[in-house]
Amino acid sequence: MFFLNVRRVSRPALLLCGCALVFSLNPAFADDTDNAQTQKSPSTEFITVNGVRRTTTTDPDVTSLFKRSLGFSAYSAGGVSALPVLNGMADDRVATFVDGMRMQAACPNHMNPAMSYIDPDMVSSAVAIAGITSVSQGGDSTGGTIEVNRKDPIFSKSSKILVTGHAKGEYRSNGGGSGASGSVTVANDWLSLRYTGSYSHASDYHAGGGQRVLSTNYLSFNHAVTLGVRKENHLLALTVGQQDIPYEGFPNQYMDMTNNRSTFVNGKYTGDFNWGTLEARGFWQRVDHAMNMLSDKGGHTASTGMPMNTDTRTAGYSIKATIPLGPRHTLGIGSSFDHNGLNDWWPPLLNSTMMGPDTFHNVNNGHRDRLGHYIEWKARWAPRFSTELGLRNDLVLMNTGPVAPYSWTSMMSMADAAAAKAFNAASRGRTDTNFDVTATGRWQALDSLTIEGGYARKTRSPNLYERYAWGRGTMATTMIGWFGDGNGYVGNLNLTPEIANTVSTTVTLHDPHGHRWEIKVQPYYTYTHHYINVVKIGTLSNGLSMLQFANHNAQSYGINSSMFARLWNSQTYGQGEIQANLNWVRGQDLVSHAGLYHQMPTNGVITLRETFQNWSVHVDVTLVKSKESVDRLRQEPRTPGYALLGLGGSYHWRYFTLDGSIDNVLDQKYYLPLGGMSLGDYQSTGYLGPLLGLGRSFNLSLTASF
Repeated sequence: MFFLNVRRVSRPALLLCGCALVFSLNPAFADDTDNAQTQKSPSTEFITVNGVRRTTTTDPDVTSLFKRSLGFSAYSAGGVSALPVLNGMADDRVATFVDGMRMQAACPNHMNPAMSYIDPDMVSSAVAIAGITSVSQGGDSTGGTIEVNRKDPIFSKSSKILVTGHAKGEYRSNGGGSGASGSVTVANDWLSLRYTGSYSHASDYHAGGGQRVLSTNYLSFNHAVTLGVRKENHLLALTVGQQDIPYEGFPNQYMDMTNNRSTFVNGKYTGDFNWGTLEARGFWQRVDHAMNMLSDKGGHTASTGMPMNTDTRTAGYSIKATIPLGPRHTLGIGSSFDHNGLNDWWPPLLNSTMMGPDTFHNVNNGHRDRLGHYIEWKARWAPRFSTELGLRNDLVLMNTGPVAPYSWTSMMSMADAAAAKAFNAASRGRTDTNFDVTATGRWQALDSLTIEGGYARKTRSPNLYERYAWGRGTMATTMIGWFGDGNGYVGNLNLTPEIANTVSTTVTLHDPHGHRWEIKVQPYYTYTHHYINVVKIGTLSNGLSMLQFANHNAQSYGINSSMFARLWNSQTYGQGEIQANLNWVRGQDLVSHAGLYHQMPTNGVITLRETFQNWSVHVDVTLVKSKESVDRLRQEPRTPGYALLGLGGSYHWRYFTLDGSIDNVLDQKYYLPLGGMSLGDYQSTGYLGPLLGLGRSFNLSLTASF
C-alpha cells in the first residue's frame, strides 16, 4: 500500500499472478491505513470465521470456510458452491445472508445458492450459528444462520491519497483447477473506491484411484465496485457487481447450468448516535439462469437436450437499531422486507413431441414476499450472568399465475395437462403469519467454565417450488429437486409452515489465563411440527420415486464439540497447537419413522499446526463414520466410512504469501455421505451409485499485496 505525492516508489517488483501485474512497494507506508485486515505481514490476508482469524483458502467454494464450525456440513452441488447444513437442517432451512442480502435460489435444482455469488477472496467475515439464533439474525428459518460479509471500505488516516490492494493466483492439480482474484482501492480520509474481481475454472475432477467424475467442471467470473463515504461516526457503502457463470456441471442432477448471470446493487449505512447505533441496508438483484445438458450428459442442440430458463428479481431492506437502556440493558429493534419474484419456463425443443410444441410454464410470475419485525432485550444481571430475550414476527405472502404444459392435447403430456388444469382452477394465494421466540442465558460459573443455553421457536414457510411445483409427468417431476437424489418432486398447495422448537446448551472449559486450551461441548434437541418432508406417489422407470412434499412431525438431536490446545510456544521451536472437532446428529421422521434426509454421519477433523517465524505448516486428518441412518423413501444410499490425510504450509515474505497443500494425500477412494446420486456417471455408464469424493490434489497459490 502506498500514498501518492509522498515519495517515490522504491524497488518495484513485477509478479505475474494469474493474469495480474503487481508492484511491491516500500513498507514504510504499510501502517498508514485504517484497514482492519492489516497485519505484521501485509501480504497475509485473513478472514474472520466465527470470531477466529484464518488465512484465505485455495478452495473456490465459500462453504469451505466453515469446515470446522460447530454443527456445520455441506451437501454437494456444483463446484462453485455446496449447499449448507446446520445441525442436520439444510438449504432453505438455513438463513443465509451475503452482505445483508437474503437470497432464494433462482432454480428448481438450487444451482445458484446464496454463497455462490461471492468469491472467498472477497470475504472479510463469515459466521455460522447452528440451532438457536437471535431474532435479529433473521427469521423464516429453522436450522440456524450464516452471515458472509465483504470487506468494508478502506480509508486513509489523512487527506493524502491511499492506493492499496492485492492479487492472487492459484492452481489445483485435480481437475486442472485455476483461479485469479484481486482488488485495488483508491481512497482518502473520507472517500474510498474499490474494485474486486475473481476468476475460477476447473475441469472434471478425479476420485481416489483415478476414476473421472463426470459433470464436475465449471467456469466463474465475479466483479464488484464499492464506493465508501465516511464522516465521523457514519459510514455509507454502495456496492455494484455482476457474476457470470458460463457453465457449471452438476454430477448429482439430470441437468447442468449453461449460464447464470447475476447483477446486484447493495447499499449499507452504519452510524453512531447519542441514543445508540443504526444499521440500514437495501439491495436489488436480477438473475438470468439457464439449464441444459453439457457434453458429459450428451450436450444440447436446437433439437436435443432440454432447455430450462429462470428469471428472478430480488429486492429488500433491513433496518436495525441498538439502544442502550442503561449500563446493564440494551434494546434492539428492527424491520426487514424481502421480495422474490420468479419466472420459470421451459422453451419447446425443435421437432419434439415430448417437449413441445408450446412452452412449459413451471412457475408463472410467482412471488414470495416476507415482511419481518423483531424486538430484542439483552440484560447483564451480574458480571458473570447475562440473558437475551427476543420476539419476531414474519408475514409471508406467496402467489403465482396460471401455468401450462408443453401441450394440452398430446398423449405424452396428458399427466401434466390434467395437473395444470387442476392447479389453475385452485386458489393459489397463501399468507403465513409466523412467530419466533428466542430466550438464552450465559453464566460464567468459574474463570475456566462458561455455560450458555436456551430455547428457540423458529418458523419457516415453504419455498416457491415446495408449494407451486405442479407437474405430474415423469420428466417434469425429475426436473424439480435440489437434493441430488434423482427422484422426482411435486409441490403441495396445502403445505403449512414448519415450526421448530430447539433447546441447546454449550459448555466451555478453557484456560483462564492466556487461552492455552479450550474444550467446547454443545448438545441440542429439536422437535419440528409440520416438517416439510415427502410421501411417495409413484415410481419412475429407473426404479427411483415420484414424491410429493408433505407436512410431518420430526425430531433431530446431536452433540457438537471442539477442542484446542497450545502444545508449545518458544522462540526456538515456534508455536505448536492442536485443534479438533467432532459432530454427531440424528434425525427422524415421526410419521414414516425413516431417517431424515441428508444427515451427516459422525465426523471430525484433527489438525496439528506449527508456526515458526514466517513459516506455517499443518497436518489434517478427516474422519467420517459409515452412513447407516438414511431416508428409505428417497432411497438414500449408505456409504462406508473413510479417513483422509491432508498436508499444507505457507510462507510469508514482505508482501508475498505462498501457500501449498495436498488434499487426500493417500488418494483414498471414498463416497460423499451427502453427495446424493452420481447422475452424471449414470447417464454415461448406466450404473447408479453414490457420488465419489475428490482424489489427491496438489494445490498452490501466491498472493501479493501492495
